[in-house]
Amino acid sequence: MCAALVPRPQCTACLRPLSACICRWVAPTDHAVEVVVLQHPLEVHHAKGSARLLHLSLAHCRLVVGEAFAAPVWPVDGKHTLLLYPDSPQESAPDLRAPLPLPPEWLQAKSSRLRLVVLDGTWRKSRKMLYQSPPLQQLPRLALRNLPPSHYRIRKAHGPDQLSTLEATCYALGQLEGDAARFQPLLDAFDGFVEYVEQAGGQRNAQTDES
Repeated sequence: MCAALVPRPQCTACLRPLSACICRWVAPTDHAVEVVVLQHPLEVHHAKGSARLLHLSLAHCRLVVGEAFAAPVWPVDGKHTLLLYPDSPQESAPDLRAPLPLPPEWLQAKSSRLRLVVLDGTWRKSRKMLYQSPPLQQLPRLALRNLPPSHYRIRKAHGPDQLSTLEATCYALGQLEGDAARFQPLLDAFDGFVEYVEQAGGQRNAQTDES
């Protein structure tokens, strides 16, 4: 007869086991642009995910879990809401409407008048979220270009320009607010998180080899 599994104590902030808590890398960061992270359900407990660290670090950030959004999850309050989503040749696919152009005056508006919606998931999952969510398709899109190489080496990227959710959001906020240096401490903390996950994975592999 098998003994009942006892759940490991969990951190109430980062939702990870206490032995794998990532709160040491939380870097409190003030900013003006509101951020709404829409997280795919399969990313919630992913050990390599960066959205929870981002959410805990940003002062004005909401994290909503879901795969399809039939109605906007952001308030109608006069802010300009835009979607952070990369350019892709797949955008010409017939099952997904063409993106709305981003009004140039939005980029000249006060940062406090802007809201950035971010999709947290793999490329395939995020595209499915967009396809299943008409409110997201109706948002003008912000695409980032000429970015430095990603430090997110713990997850496989399908292109050299693919970044983690945390990196992409920090670069977008730096662009929208005209102050990239403000988000560098969070990017530096992310480097520590990546190194920790990398080392933890190596230790698990070593233990498996010895067993």
